[in-house]
Amino acid sequence: MDKLTYLSNADSSYIDGLYQAYKADPNAVDFGWQKFFEGFEFGQGPEGVSGSVDVENVSEHALKEIDVLNMIHGYRDRGHLFTHTNPVRERRKYYPGKELETFGLSEADMDTVFNAGVEVGLGPAKLRDIRQLIEDTYCRSIGAEFKYIRNPEKIKWLQDRMEADRNKPNYDKETKERILKKLNRAVVFENFLGTKFLGQKRFSLEGAEALIPALDSVLEIGGNLGIQEFMIGMAHRGRLNVLANIMGKPYKTILSEFEGKMYAEEDPELQFGGDVKYHLGYSSDITTDSGKQIHLSLAPNPSHLETVDPIVEGIVRSKIDMKYDGDASKIAPILIHGDAAIAGQGVVYEVTQMSKLEGYRTGGTIHIVINNQVGFTTNYKDARSGTYCTDVAKITSSPVFHVNGDDAEAVVYAINLAVEYRQKYKTDVFIDLLCYRRYGHNEADEPKFTQPLLYKAIEKHANPKEVYAKKLQEEGTIDAAYAKAVEKEFKDYLQSQLDESKQTESLEDEVPMFGGAWKGLRQAKKTDIFGEAVTKVSEKEFKTLATEITTLPKDKKFFRKISKLFEDRAAMIKNDSYDWAMGELMAYATLLNEGKRVRISGQDVQRGTFSHRHAVLTLEDSEEKYIPLAQVNGGERFNIYNSLLSEYAVLGFEYGYALANPSSLTVWEAQFGDFYNGAQIIVDQYLSSAETKWRRSNGLVMMLPHGMEGQGPEHSSGRIERFLELCANDNLIIANCTTPANYFHLLRRQLVRDFRKPLVVFTPKSLLRHPKVVSKLADFTKVNFQEVIDDSYVKAASVKRVLFCSGKIYYDLLEKQQADKRTDVAIVRIEQLYPSPIEQLKAIHKKYNKAKEFIWVQEENENMGAWPYYCRTLRKTDIEFTDYIARTASGSPATGYMKKHVAQQEAIVNKSFE
Repeated sequence: MDKLTYLSNADSSYIDGLYQAYKADPNAVDFGWQKFFEGFEFGQGPEGVSGSVDVENVSEHALKEIDVLNMIHGYRDRGHLFTHTNPVRERRKYYPGKELETFGLSEADMDTVFNAGVEVGLGPAKLRDIRQLIEDTYCRSIGAEFKYIRNPEKIKWLQDRMEADRNKPNYDKETKERILKKLNRAVVFENFLGTKFLGQKRFSLEGAEALIPALDSVLEIGGNLGIQEFMIGMAHRGRLNVLANIMGKPYKTILSEFEGKMYAEEDPELQFGGDVKYHLGYSSDITTDSGKQIHLSLAPNPSHLETVDPIVEGIVRSKIDMKYDGDASKIAPILIHGDAAIAGQGVVYEVTQMSKLEGYRTGGTIHIVINNQVGFTTNYKDARSGTYCTDVAKITSSPVFHVNGDDAEAVVYAINLAVEYRQKYKTDVFIDLLCYRRYGHNEADEPKFTQPLLYKAIEKHANPKEVYAKKLQEEGTIDAAYAKAVEKEFKDYLQSQLDESKQTESLEDEVPMFGGAWKGLRQAKKTDIFGEAVTKVSEKEFKTLATEITTLPKDKKFFRKISKLFEDRAAMIKNDSYDWAMGELMAYATLLNEGKRVRISGQDVQRGTFSHRHAVLTLEDSEEKYIPLAQVNGGERFNIYNSLLSEYAVLGFEYGYALANPSSLTVWEAQFGDFYNGAQIIVDQYLSSAETKWRRSNGLVMMLPHGMEGQGPEHSSGRIERFLELCANDNLIIANCTTPANYFHLLRRQLVRDFRKPLVVFTPKSLLRHPKVVSKLADFTKVNFQEVIDDSYVKAASVKRVLFCSGKIYYDLLEKQQADKRTDVAIVRIEQLYPSPIEQLKAIHKKYNKAKEFIWVQEENENMGAWPYYCRTLRKTDIEFTDYIARTASGSPATGYMKKHVAQQEAIVNKSFE
């Protein structure tokens, strides 16, 4: 017998109501529906309701009701495929379509009244009216993707909002004029720059000017919803327009930058190289029309696409923790993407996956895609495999609104809805702004080389301001004279600003680095770098804190090995012998005790890749966690998070976190030092260069486990040489410590000094449990950080050879020196590789004036490690090394064979003492 299979979503209020009426009184519903429910196993659950019924027993009208419901759900689910969202191209065709026949309906049904109208808020209504409502809602200037969301409440909220408004705003005259004025400013600004500075790169917003009234509206509605601060990240396209027309950066300043003016050098000693104008950041405070105060920040960014995304998220999370007491509703990140970039750059996926994780969530990000349908020259069909550039949104079940960039009111409506959704549900939301790029990738490029047909259409296409002005004139909101007057007024103003800019000799830094959270700090000068920082602590404080963090509560049951580990740590206090883990943990404890914040993240950092840290303990008989350091000084300032398996996004996030809060010791640890290279872009474009490019300091700590221990090419080298080649003008601190106490002082120094520099520290693996790698109480309480550690075993007058080294190789050399009682060979440790301790090295040379050989020894290959740097920088100086000892040059960091590794290591040590 033929069966009708019916599948309905659980949010169908119509079917629900009909079934409840049937249960109360079967005669209250149509005879066909009675038979339907009699033969229908009605199960309500998260996947909806399903069942089957004998077709012969169901009236034709009842079946049509089901068809109408299927049509409604079809529009909600697939309506976005049939929208009028592309201003310059025909949309691709998708099958099945949205014709009545797709749903088992026909034109003959259009004037039939269906109770299914209840589902869209119409009550019993003609099919014609039901279809018009869902057509207006889901297939006009806004296409909504949201049915994949696994939360019925969120789906219903979106459906109710969009269907009630038909996704069509009803703005008053004042709002429409405001949108027009913002569009006017966006269009005229670009046109003015293009006219006055012909051929200069500006990466214009032309074709996507609706972004400006959209952002303007975000500030207004955001302020009304309780947002006090927006943090924006975006690439080049439209950046100058956003800076001028949203951020409030003075037009005169931007025009001066086009004139080639530079910032006045505050101090010749402070190296500032500057950057191109479409990379620069800015901050400002605005007052909305409703009187709300909003702080705006636009992060500086490099040309590397989407690199700014994790930076922005880290800044926002830092402010949530530091400034807003954990309340994410008071600050919101806005990321503005390009369509090719959001689809093609893997860091977007990494950042999206972070969005709901405890250590990285920021209460939801507003993503806006300037979708100009072409990359540099690449057609969108060659830029992605997915239907939409925003398909990444689906991994976090975030709604996407595809909007026609020529319909300014629809753009404003969609982004307002997005902000409301973000505030209500604390999740990401995406706006896909379908537009075009009027010129090539930059204004000197010829797009017709690769997109001739598209650019023929664009040439004839009116700009968004003209489109909107025409619409307002046709509906009688404004007249042609009004539009012309608005345009002339702004053009005249820009001309006056240009005239003023020509009288300016240099630019003024309107957003100094050392305000807000950075107040009291300063940029370092050359004389500061080797000024001694007092990092030692009192014996009483040290012992008290050491006891506190090694004492476990007796009412909790810990894994036996953990209890033993903490007993051993407690014994260190009694035996006055502290290992590497205790040196590190005590640095955190003392900083926490001084009221500072400590944040650590990375892969498996809670336990530590090498099981040395155990900062977070899991109880044996439950999932309960106990964090000893979180008990120090109130326990509110220590956070340590195991990250997702990402280097790029997580390092960027922590850089942003440190940028916003210089009073936090912010640490990122690589699982192995080798793995940092997945985040090389952050190192190159931010960590090493931000102070030179943008005058933005940062105190982030990168911990890179490093050491040649026979573990193969990918678990040996943190690539010391690569970091040292980035060093200039004291931009980084590169360290490779050999004692727990010196590591303790190095970490504390990051917050003790009144300036911030990124610290890259190569941390040990095998040395974590080496019997000689221990420090005494006096090493923590009597001295500070030592850039160089001299040999205490030899007498200077007897020394004929001085070996300079860094890190783990020292203990191999020490073992040989002690075993052979070689008092004629001194071993000097350089703990801070950069800034290079030149004066201390000169003192070493002077002290060992009887020595004839000053040799650099490293376990890394000749073309790696610190040797290439020191060979170059000390060349032709009084402290130039007379020779070096290292593994031979290689394209791979280490051998994969243990026997070969051991032989190489022995050869280095033996040669050092020949």
